[in-house]
Amino acid sequence: MNPRFGAEAAEEHKQSIAAAALTLGRELRVQQASTDAEIDSSFAELVKAGISGLIVQNDPFFDSRREQILTLSSRDRLPGIFHIREFPAGGGLMSYGASLSDAYRQLGAYAGKILRGAKPDELPVSRPTKFELVINTNTAKTLGLAVPPSILIEADELIE
Repeated sequence: MNPRFGAEAAEEHKQSIAAAALTLGRELRVQQASTDAEIDSSFAELVKAGISGLIVQNDPFFDSRREQILTLSSRDRLPGIFHIREFPAGGGLMSYGASLSDAYRQLGAYAGKILRGAKPDELPVSRPTKFELVINTNTAKTLGLAVPPSILIEADELIE
């Protein structure tokens, strides 16, 4: 988690993941990072602790460090779940989150309304409407993971 990315949102994210982990009989271990060096040291700590999986916070900082995070997770053989398809497209295990392409489409429609004369402050706030589950089956094989057929069926995209 990035401690510089909204303390309230980060805490809410942490609490929801901790609750989910508890229902699965897992323990949540949180590492914080807001620099490249802290990402490196956080991975070292997680590996040292023997963690078995990785969840990366939805944060523009981590998006901009996608290559570094994917390189470390691959090197350390840590399956990860991320919030956008670009992570599994780059070699991460899976993602579940808002579709960026759909969000960009909505942005274009919103901009079109403004260009046709709508006042921005009178337009409703738009939220993502399309969410997608993306699984990189090659990464799963490399990590020796068998993705259950029920999950594969639900996936919006399988990267092979």
